[in-house]
Amino acid sequence: MADIFHYFPINAPIDKVFEAISTPSGLDKWWTKSSIGIGNIGEKFQLHFEPDYNWTALVTKCIPEKEFELTMQNSDKDWEGSKVGFRLTANNKTTDVQFYHTGWNEDNEHLRISNFCWAMYLRILKRYLEFGEFVPYSNRLQV
Repeated sequence: MADIFHYFPINAPIDKVFEAISTPSGLDKWWTKSSIGIGNIGEKFQLHFEPDYNWTALVTKCIPEKEFELTMQNSDKDWEGSKVGFRLTANNKTTDVQFYHTGWNEDNEHLRISNFCWAMYLRILKRYLEFGEFVPYSNRLQV
């Protein structure tokens, strides 16, 4: 198995970071084109990206202002069963973020591309929370 990890600070309060990673309105600001779901354990999220990328995920961890995790269900074959999650720690006026995407079946080209894309998306999350920047979905991997 292979995994992706990114650890970084965000200069924003932990409640704002948690909202951005665990709610449809938050996810749509930095990752998804649109999403539907409730951030409670056992609930499903619908994650819409492009016409052929309408995925579902199950909320498998949700501890407000501490942890949020989605287990990918109907998604790209390499992503199915993998876990996308966040661990948050308040640190004065910043939030330390530990992001992970674990459970890949193999270290392949798609894993390496996804690792790069996650870095780009997480930068957009950081810029959104720190500066209020919003990047339209179609431009997200070009900033």
